[in-house]
Amino acid sequence: MRLALLGVVAVVQFGLCPRTLFGYAHRPMWLALTAFAALGLVTIACAIWVLRREPLPTAVIAVGTVVALAASVAASAALPPDEHIGAGDWPLGLVGWHLLLLLLDRVPLLLTALAAHLTSSVAQFFLAGGTDRGRVGTAAIIVFGAVTLQLAVVVFTRVLRRSTAQAVAAAAERDRQAIRVAVAEQWEQGQRAVFAEQLGEVLPLLAGLADGELDPRAAGTRQRCALAATQLRRLFAENDDVPDPLVHEVSACVDVAERRGLDVSLAVSGAAVDVPADVRRDLTGPVATTLSAARTRARVSVLRTDDEVRVAVVSDAGTGLAAASSAHVEVECGVYGEHTRMEARWRRTS
Repeated sequence: MRLALLGVVAVVQFGLCPRTLFGYAHRPMWLALTAFAALGLVTIACAIWVLRREPLPTAVIAVGTVVALAASVAASAALPPDEHIGAGDWPLGLVGWHLLLLLLDRVPLLLTALAAHLTSSVAQFFLAGGTDRGRVGTAAIIVFGAVTLQLAVVVFTRVLRRSTAQAVAAAAERDRQAIRVAVAEQWEQGQRAVFAEQLGEVLPLLAGLADGELDPRAAGTRQRCALAATQLRRLFAENDDVPDPLVHEVSACVDVAERRGLDVSLAVSGAAVDVPADVRRDLTGPVATTLSAARTRARVSVLRTDDEVRVAVVSDAGTGLAAASSAHVEVECGVYGEHTRMEARWRRTS
């Protein structure tokens, strides 16, 4: 909008006003020319920033406003007495456009400056003898027309900016909604993949039991069932919105073991830390494996420090347990007599 105003000011000053300036006998002429030149310098100074689409510096606005108002007073003082607020009063409209160019973003200051400019012009009109009723009526119409046009520009600019801001806000909200939808779809796809992976291990077990290929009384079958139940319970717990997801998922594994009659103790040390979901799966995997193989008792511990997170299980599962490390989590397994200790470790700095 300011670029358009710059064009209006340039056309009015350098295209329309020179004919009026040199078409009337100003007294003194040098004062009118000085005022015209000062307004031209204000236009050029504003153009330096407006053409680069940069905001006007405060110093330029302040100095330009003072110069424009001073030029208004000087140019009006040099007008012929019968041309105040008339056909020869070129500063009346020109200075108003300069003030619009300078103070478009500062409406209260703009209205104050316009009021000062019009007050000066009207005062000089009456000082020059403009007391005739006909001249007063004509002057009022001219002032009303000039002010109405310039104030209409102010109103239009504010409406345009408000509409633009609303459009930008609406577009930003649409973008946020689209991002939320995309994130939700991605999360849903991830959950489906995880469920498919877990069910891929459970379905053969169910099929074997249904076909009679697996004996539910066999220790190996019962252990596979216990492992599947623990994994599914942990998977369901993964979707819960809780302050400490890791401990919540470990507790879910412990709960399944306790329902099987195991004596399980859980110890947690350290403040809660942010652990990614895939890392939590790798950390709790050994817990599920060990608890599903335990016979009577187990002890689970969760340790969080600034550098790493450890989840360890000691149980009477005996030998034969194994768990592989992943890209993020290191798994160690050791057998001490009848007890098996399995520990998963995630280094936060890795």
